[in-house]
Amino acid sequence: MKKFWWLGLFLGGLSLTACAQEKTRASRMAEATDMQAYFDAVKRDDVAMVEAGLATPGLLTATNERGETLLMAAVYAQRPRLIRRLIEAGADVNAQDERLNSPFLYAGAEGDLETVRLALAHGADFTRTNRYGGTALIPAAEKGHLAVVTLLANTPNYPIDHVNQLGWTALLEAVILGDGGPAQQAIVATLLAAGADAGIPDHTGVTALIHARQKGLTEIVALLEAARG
Repeated sequence: MKKFWWLGLFLGGLSLTACAQEKTRASRMAEATDMQAYFDAVKRDDVAMVEAGLATPGLLTATNERGETLLMAAVYAQRPRLIRRLIEAGADVNAQDERLNSPFLYAGAEGDLETVRLALAHGADFTRTNRYGGTALIPAAEKGHLAVVTLLANTPNYPIDHVNQLGWTALLEAVILGDGGPAQQAIVATLLAAGADAGIPDHTGVTALIHARQKGLTEIVALLEAARG
């Protein structure tokens, strides 16, 4: 029997390994459960619970099943107090979820001026783009979020003329998808005043001025013609 001593050691090693793996698995499950509790707290707008857990290792970088960080979840849920506290605690304003939304990009698209301001003050990355290859400014211009457009268009080094996958700049998108009403007129005027290039065409070679003429947007045509000189 002595010659089989190694078999006992081998089987014992397997047992220890299996035990260690089971403990690791249990630990990960417990950790996931703990993290989910914080995501649930965001849904409830439970600032106290999130505040109490800020020292928890990995809390700010943990993600849920959709790839959202706590900050991204707070932005989606429109929780301004939590958004501010998480950003001040060091949460990444550029972390993108499975839909390629980040707190900065999504806040811009939704007209969330305060979150955009916070993101700009905490390392907003102007090179990150959404799933359409666009910046925070482009959907903000389309949707008529004048305050956000004014802020971003006048932020030093912001890519005001970035072209998305559709071939549109913020100015082009405001003209093409906008209704031409007073809000869109103000958006176009703001972009032009901030230095947006009205001569950039879309992928088909059509400029914002031509699009405005084709849509009969008289006031916007006047703005674009004035910018052209």
